Amino acid sequence: MAEVKVFSDGGARGNPGPAAYGFVVYKDDTEIYMQKEFLGLTTNNVAEYTGLFKAFEWVSENIEDASSITFHLDSELVVKQMNGEYKIKSTPLFEIAQKVKALQKLSSAQIAFVHVRRENNRDADLLVNQALDAHS
Repeated sequence: MAEVKVFSDGGARGNPGPAAYGFVVYKDDTEIYMQKEFLGLTTNNVAEYTGLFKAFEWVSENIEDASSITFHLDSELVVKQMNGEYKIKSTPLFEIAQKVKALQKLSSAQIAFVHVRRENNRDADLLVNQALDAHS
């Protein structure tokens, strides 16, 4: 059984503005995948949630032997909402969160959402900026 760590980020230049997400996946402390994507015009929070969803989707489709999956995000709001500490009042965010929760229900792995400081999420942040720079 594998321990999976995911570092995910999303951002918008302006709010709303041009937005992107990026994530990096580690399996047993070895980097195995990274992804970035430009989203077009949307909000920072939608970008953060989309990054989380896309990362979870990738892990669900590509790693079958995960005993635990820990998602590291620098968005305290997303972490607290996914952990049930805050309600999700925004309809677009609620819809993406429901997709994440559906994947969570299908997973046999133990799932955790953890807040990290921005400097501890550098690789995912760099991917977001690369995707944004490629479209500016």
